[in-house]
Amino acid sequence: MVLLCFFSTFICYIDRVNISVAIIPMAEQFGWTATQRGLVLSSFFIGYLVTQVLGGWLAGKMGGKAVLGFGVLWWSLFTLLTPLSAMASFPVLIAARIAMGLGEGVAFPATYNLLGRWVPLRERSRAAAFNLTAIPLGTLFAVTATPFIAVYFGWPMVFYLFGALGFIWFVFWWHYAGDRPPARAQEEQGGSRDVPWRQIFSKVPIWAIIIGHFCNNWGLYVLLSWLPSYFASQLGVNLRSVWIFVAPPWIASFLCGNIAGWIADRMIVSGYSVTFTRKSLQTIGFLGPALALSALATTTEAVTAVVLLSIGLGLASFTFAGAGCNHLDVSPRHAGIIFGISNTAATVPGIVGVALTGFMVDQTGTFASAFYLTAGILVFGWLVFLIFGTGKRIL
Repeated sequence: MVLLCFFSTFICYIDRVNISVAIIPMAEQFGWTATQRGLVLSSFFIGYLVTQVLGGWLAGKMGGKAVLGFGVLWWSLFTLLTPLSAMASFPVLIAARIAMGLGEGVAFPATYNLLGRWVPLRERSRAAAFNLTAIPLGTLFAVTATPFIAVYFGWPMVFYLFGALGFIWFVFWWHYAGDRPPARAQEEQGGSRDVPWRQIFSKVPIWAIIIGHFCNNWGLYVLLSWLPSYFASQLGVNLRSVWIFVAPPWIASFLCGNIAGWIADRMIVSGYSVTFTRKSLQTIGFLGPALALSALATTTEAVTAVVLLSIGLGLASFTFAGAGCNHLDVSPRHAGIIFGISNTAATVPGIVGVALTGFMVDQTGTFASAFYLTAGILVFGWLVFLIFGTGKRIL
């Protein structure tokens, strides 16, 4: 189940990220400005925002298998339709990207619902972190494969090939996945499926998760969407070579994310409190990239930028075993709903942060101001989680 969820997250991100590279030849063909590119990149998050809580609620009522399976099929269909939409008109493309976001919005809440049922506490950090490391791995695959496909077969082929993978995954998912865990896991979860909405929104540690998730995703989405354009437009890297510079940071994120999950579980088994463990890893995961981004703002060399981004994204992945899996600590039974709530807030940076970055680049001609802003937001998120976060079960 963990492996199948991992591959759904992998497909989720290759379908989401491929346009960050494909938009370079698309913008040349259609004559888009940086602001227009920002609108294309951010429009996905409008749909993504809408179905987060709904996805967690449906997973609790119907089971994560059906919800996640339907979500993958839905967003894969609109991935396939992206080229036709772009050729039809700019508004049609925006509508297709919003529709794609509706499908991806249910993915993480449904996944966390399943992990909360299946995975015992002593293995939760590794399971959640492993699932989240599909984000950098999917991103790595997308930024590596997309340039070659776009150069040799044309940018529309990127969306046709990637979209088909979701339908292949679904065959395995429907055959092997299940909503019900083994008896021992059922005993761990137990209880009613009724959602204590008022209790959820009254708990300060849950608000710490929400704010931490928001701040983390501001940095993640800005880099996911703009990193290829940053290397191409500001550092002069051509499309054929952009993957060489974009790939190392995501490799570092994948490796460090899994290491962080192992460290967290070892700390908990060794007697450290879950609260101390989560806050320690969150400190590394927020302050490290904040420093790296501050240095990146004054960088003019591509190699230096790669080193700083690799350090920054590698350390940022420590949040996978920090606040990234804290939903499972505070309420295993309602982890899907809580993740849906926090990811709803954390989708706002995908709309505002990504579009704002395009505007700032148009106004200033560089990415420096966007990097400084992101660093400040990460520091704020670290302080909130450090003060108000907890690893104790509260619901």
